[in-house]
Amino acid sequence: MKILLSIRAFIVNFFGLLIGKIIMSGKYQVTLAATEQVMFGRPASECIKELVKQYKFERVLILASKSLNENTSEISNIEAALGRHHAATIDGIQPHAPRADVIKVTDAIRSVNADLVVTVGGGSVTDAGKIAALLVKHNVTDSSQMEALRITMTETGEMVNPLDNMVDAGPDIAIICVPTTLSGGEFNPLSGATDEVSGHKQAYSHREMAPKAIILDPAITVHTPEWLWISTGVRSIDHCVETLASHLSNDFADGLAANALRMLSEGLKQMKTDPQDLDARLKCQMGAWQSMVPIIGGVPMGASHAIGHILGGACNVPHGYTSCVMSPYVLEWNRAHDESRQVRICEALGAGEKTASEALDELIRMLGMPRTLTEVGVSEDKFDMVADLTLEDIWGRTNPRPIVDANSIKEILKMAM
Repeated sequence: MKILLSIRAFIVNFFGLLIGKIIMSGKYQVTLAATEQVMFGRPASECIKELVKQYKFERVLILASKSLNENTSEISNIEAALGRHHAATIDGIQPHAPRADVIKVTDAIRSVNADLVVTVGGGSVTDAGKIAALLVKHNVTDSSQMEALRITMTETGEMVNPLDNMVDAGPDIAIICVPTTLSGGEFNPLSGATDEVSGHKQAYSHREMAPKAIILDPAITVHTPEWLWISTGVRSIDHCVETLASHLSNDFADGLAANALRMLSEGLKQMKTDPQDLDARLKCQMGAWQSMVPIIGGVPMGASHAIGHILGGACNVPHGYTSCVMSPYVLEWNRAHDESRQVRICEALGAGEKTASEALDELIRMLGMPRTLTEVGVSEDKFDMVADLTLEDIWGRTNPRPIVDANSIKEILKMAM
């Protein structure tokens, strides 16, 4: 059988070469994340109670959004559902998960000997919980010790993850995530924390950092400020756009990204009209979930995400706003090099005669989001710093139009002024 398959593969590729085509090949890494289930459309407190019973967790730490904890009954409802299993609740994670805040979570986990962390909030809360569980495993007590666990980049743009060379490196403490924004990081074992000294948002990744379960409760998201919900929705749109634009994607990932792009576009428009529309909110959550599947499977993002990481960590631009500003400009910069990968973006957005960049710009403006670096407080004197740090980002060298040097980044930044 193996011989027959080898002969068939040879024939297929031989004739493909004769007609000037090479058959697509690659891999989808189905084991990259360790998430076991996603629950949706039900109250978070109800789902968490079921999961704690199912997995026999004993001591649960809740890491919550400060506004949810102080201004709503959502967190107290979860605490009540947990009963005797509730060990502690903490909040106060700052945007882009500064290292000091992640250490604070790590200390809290240790202090109550938690075997489960439930995160309820946006991307920074999610990231802090996932990374803190990793730090507990590696006995990290000071933010400087985080340096040894983060992903670094070689001069040629290759990622080096120190956890790949360690035995049993993943966290032992489980995570359950209840996202209240649309950034989608809960579906990814990859998480980011910001080094306050350099302003660099840095990556940490291990398959066991992915949550045990994810709960998509659209009702809890009605408390999320509209600008935050919509801007992080555009962040997930950026996942779709950079998947569809990537030469390193494939038909499977493209199909998911195109469908997610349609769902997010439709859901965000519906929710903009009626913020209480839970069906529209769940549609957005499903779109954000689907937008992450290509990334989890190994499709790299491009310059919009790479620059966005730096604008967030070093320039204090909200996570979602980075994509609202950068994504259309990156598309336009890439189009000048090769627009062949932008056709499906146009189709999913119903662009008609517009370019992908123009259609995306129109959507983001209609949603009321900022579209220039000036609007988000980034001036030209930051360009050198942003460009240099972008080259160190995990996706700084995976853009479909090659990023040659810092000048390539600065070209895009100047377009975005």
